[in-house]
Amino acid sequence: MKLTLHHINLSTDKVEEMDVFYRDVLGLARETDGLPKLDKTKGYDGDVAFVTDGAVQTHLAKKDVHAAFKTGSHLNPLSRGHIAYRTDDLAAFKAHLEEQGIPYADWGHTAVAGWAQIFFYDPDGNVIEVHQVME
Repeated sequence: MKLTLHHINLSTDKVEEMDVFYRDVLGLARETDGLPKLDKTKGYDGDVAFVTDGAVQTHLAKKDVHAAFKTGSHLNPLSRGHIAYRTDDLAAFKAHLEEQGIPYADWGHTAVAGWAQIFFYDPDGNVIEVHQVME
């Protein structure tokens, strides 16, 4: 099971302003390739701007403190944001977390069509996503 940094998600109430800042001030490009297909019918329906440095995406997502309630999950990756890794074997990674005694929220395909996602906390309470692109 291999992990690679895929994106950083920043939750904000200023999606458009953040998009301009990250493109104009930091020089990031608007991301157009490999974007997640957001399913806005399953709980999270916020706007998201996507920028990249050419290797790692930054998702500038509308903050939604109620996303966990709407999706029936106990963990909300859209209240403070999260860091996301892509794996080639999510089942193996979930087994690894279980062996380590790390609880996780399995969002499945709730937010992104074609991605299976899990979320969990690091020791300081930062949210980490691990996802696998499913065919």
